[in-house]
Amino acid sequence: MKYWLMKSEPAEFSIDDLARVGREPWTGVRNYQARNFMRDGMRPGDGVLFYHSNCAVPGVVGLAEVASAAYPDPTQFDPRSDYYDPKSDPHDPRWLLVDIAFKRKLARTISLAELRADAERLGDFPLIRRGNRLSVLPVTAAQFRHILSLE
Repeated sequence: MKYWLMKSEPAEFSIDDLARVGREPWTGVRNYQARNFMRDGMRPGDGVLFYHSNCAVPGVVGLAEVASAAYPDPTQFDPRSDYYDPKSDPHDPRWLLVDIAFKRKLARTISLAELRADAERLGDFPLIRRGNRLSVLPVTAAQFRHILSLE
């Protein structure tokens, strides 16, 4: 089993939205490295830290799990979508996604500030590296357990 952190802006899709629908395709990833994590690394059952970004208090707000293998993101073929990619070929799709399933909402937000303050214990945690803007990040088992222990 592997572990991941997946970011979403709560105004677009929040942990409460995931709780309401239960399972959701993680559409709109348009970064090759993040796509490769979904395509090559993620497997059903992997743990996910659900992270709210671009909000008053960014941080880890819930737990989810990868619920499917990677498959083509249909938004890349839809001209009405914000994520449309006219260069993507339906016979060789450029962009993939996985479904994620709700596990639980955390009792409290584990803020980015709190994670940064705990950098020594988290080690080389991609989220707190300068300039890291990826929406999908790998997390070690030790980092995953430690972050949950902060709850």
